[in-house]
Amino acid sequence: MLLATLFSRALARARTVNSPTPNAAGSDWLRHVAEASPARLLDELGTRDGGLSPDEVETMRAFWGENRLGHAERPSLPRRAAAAFLDPFTGILVLIAIVSVLTDWVFATSGARDLTTPAIIAVMVLVSGMLRLVQGERSDNAAAALAEMIETTCTVERADVGRVEVSLDEVVVGDVVHLSSGSLVPADLRLIASRDLFVSQSALTGESLDVEKHHELDGPIPSDAAVTDLDDLLFLGSSVISGSGVGVVVATGTSTLIGQAATELSSGVARDRATASGEGVATTSRLLVGLMLVMVPVVALISGVTTGDWVDALLFSLSVAVGLTPEMLPVLVTCCLGKGAVDLSRDKVIVKRLDAISDLGAVDVLCCDKTGTLTEDRVVLERHLNVLGEDDVEVLRAAFMNSFFGTGMKNLVDSAIIRRTLEVDPSAEGLCDRYALVDELPFDFERRRVSVVVDDETGPGLLICKGAIEEVVEACAEAQVRGEAVPLAPELANAIMQRAASLADQGMRVLGVAVREGSPEAGGLAQEGEKDMVLVGYLAFLDPPKRSAAAAVAALAGHGISTKVLTGDSARVAAHVCGTLGIPTDDVLTGADVAALGDEELSERAERATIFAKLSPAQKARVVSALRARGHAVGFMGDGVNDAAAMASSDCGISVDSAVDVAREAADLILLEKDLLVLERGIVCGRRTLANMAKYVKMTVSSNFGNILSVLVAATLLPFLPMTAVQLLLLNLIYDVTCTALPWDRVDDELVAAPRRWDGRSIRRFMIFVGPISSAFDVITFAALFFVVCPGVAGGPWTALDGAGKTIFVATFQAGWFVESMWTQTLAVHLIRTQRRSFIESRASGKLTALGLAGVGLSTALPFTPLGAALDLAPLPLGYFALLAAIVVLYAASLSLAKRHLLRRDRSFL
Repeated sequence: MLLATLFSRALARARTVNSPTPNAAGSDWLRHVAEASPARLLDELGTRDGGLSPDEVETMRAFWGENRLGHAERPSLPRRAAAAFLDPFTGILVLIAIVSVLTDWVFATSGARDLTTPAIIAVMVLVSGMLRLVQGERSDNAAAALAEMIETTCTVERADVGRVEVSLDEVVVGDVVHLSSGSLVPADLRLIASRDLFVSQSALTGESLDVEKHHELDGPIPSDAAVTDLDDLLFLGSSVISGSGVGVVVATGTSTLIGQAATELSSGVARDRATASGEGVATTSRLLVGLMLVMVPVVALISGVTTGDWVDALLFSLSVAVGLTPEMLPVLVTCCLGKGAVDLSRDKVIVKRLDAISDLGAVDVLCCDKTGTLTEDRVVLERHLNVLGEDDVEVLRAAFMNSFFGTGMKNLVDSAIIRRTLEVDPSAEGLCDRYALVDELPFDFERRRVSVVVDDETGPGLLICKGAIEEVVEACAEAQVRGEAVPLAPELANAIMQRAASLADQGMRVLGVAVREGSPEAGGLAQEGEKDMVLVGYLAFLDPPKRSAAAAVAALAGHGISTKVLTGDSARVAAHVCGTLGIPTDDVLTGADVAALGDEELSERAERATIFAKLSPAQKARVVSALRARGHAVGFMGDGVNDAAAMASSDCGISVDSAVDVAREAADLILLEKDLLVLERGIVCGRRTLANMAKYVKMTVSSNFGNILSVLVAATLLPFLPMTAVQLLLLNLIYDVTCTALPWDRVDDELVAAPRRWDGRSIRRFMIFVGPISSAFDVITFAALFFVVCPGVAGGPWTALDGAGKTIFVATFQAGWFVESMWTQTLAVHLIRTQRRSFIESRASGKLTALGLAGVGLSTALPFTPLGAALDLAPLPLGYFALLAAIVVLYAASLSLAKRHLLRRDRSFL
């Protein structure tokens, strides 16, 4: 019966608010319930003051849905595992493995079939994917643990039981909820009773000041009013600061304002964007694929013309593609990111998305909310001034008595007054024993004042009033000047209001304080008694900046990052806070300005502006997108529902452990301390990680490119291959293993001084410039081997040898290039890893040096071992190593000169 009644009423509501479904939610429904009388609303929802029965609770839950947010469902383990292997670099390796299977098995003769190459590549892909999967599982589990640390409850009315404590997910539409100081609002509510109720909506709106709520609207709702500004509505994500109230639940779960934001993020629309890291990886992948597409036909053509065997030429050209690819690239990139994640964990940062570490290093614009990020997210009494604008302890004492003797719940303003008074004048505590409360008149929205009457049994009593400066001044006939009451002349009143306006321009909230002698009438203190008072002075409150904020903003600027503030708070408050922190305040955009600008205009204005105030969540996301359209890598740090869309639109979303669920879900990184200094350290860690990744990519791609050029020269001039595909793969593997220590390598200070990002064009320029240097010395080595070393071992020049002699000649030649390549590549690691003078001004880490020496030793000894013989490598004569030493010295000198040239030309090397 109840279900049928609910359905018919819901259909009527849907027609009333123009909703497409009975369970639809949104601003139309919230405006509807805000305008409805409590009795009508309770009837419409099918509930009552005494609450719902157990059966009705289940019916409501079945009809309206559970009170759970629409988090993105975590994919199954097989899907998460598959995602860990879906990487552009891994895709290239899979392609190369397929090519290798074709060349080494499908088209190979029965006696020459070998799956070593694809097996090695498969191991590399497996290691890289597993590293990503393990890191992702760790991060997801840590983030989930944060959400489960605390179970929140609320007080509801239930029929035949009365008031009971239930968890938030047990709340249903129609529940009658009791709220008091410290309560969290469990769902979207319509107030049906309230007393001095103040709530914090900063998680929704970004405004730091508390908002008063009451159960009756003050007139019709303006058509342009935001639903969060409606006085009789409370929203999931808010908290009660002071006072009490009773409300009926009108929306739960995904139908709440927070739930709708979570649903939008879960849909994946907000996440459908390429980050700075993703764009760089895609560019590098396209570079490698493009090189393969160019080199394979070129090598095939040259080799085919030279040898006349076009089938072998095609197979050889495909093997060149194998040699061009840095096989360990996915593993090394993942190791660098994994090392970065470990380093960030030491700074209390949880990495949810591994690639976000490199995105963090690329950030050059940090957008952040004001409340709680730059400020303390609390109220502090900044000034206590008399009517002449001078600090006066008597103003504090009067305000202290008003706050102390008021019987209502102490809000943040009262607590700030009491705390500040006892700091400035500890003797004020004696007033608590000397005076006693006689009567009070609580705060209400119309008067915007609160008054108490106290008596010390020696006088007629004292009325003390505090409230909005305009309302208090209006109720005063005199002002206290130098200890005497003088008429409150218009000139003096205007001067007081001007000073108050000046304080408001500095982002402060101003309250007036007034007194009057006399006890209340027999009927008690009434509103009519608040007149002919003496204005004592006024108080100015502020949500103060964090002590570390100014240093953090300066540190970020020193690292090449500009800070922009995107807040839902007022422009005055935001400008004042930013000014104290050293953030420029000369260009401020409001939400109205943003709405009036087109995308191109907004992109230009966003470049110059540093403060964006009174923004909606969608406008925050639009500003972030506009900055990214200008080529910036944008990070966004926030903790509220109003920040989630902007975080999802940024290159790197950053939240904190105390953030709402929606914000944590949208974030890529979670800080366990809400401090920009922690973020600054994280950015440096991200840049260090990205610098080590760039070292490997540039030195490896350029080295492999040089090897391929050498192969092209050899294919044109030599009657045999300078190195087989297996030998080339083994060489790359040994070299790549020595580079596995790069994540632990030292990074020079200048490499983390400015934002870093994947730059495919820089990699291409580096490869084209440095690769031929390596190739030139390979050609020198070819000449020395072909004309000097190999004839001495094989017993004569190539043209004079028989089959056995040519076999020894080729094996010696290939061993000589194998060793020379390893020596020069390892030396290149130490020369390229720094922009400074290698070995003098900057030295590699011990791990990198040790692995490099081990790799050189292994490759040098390999031709003298049975394994070398199995790979067709012959032992080298001792005289060769003297020649090799000269080649290495010349190569080091040439590469050092090239590095200096690149530094002069591009002012950057890595």
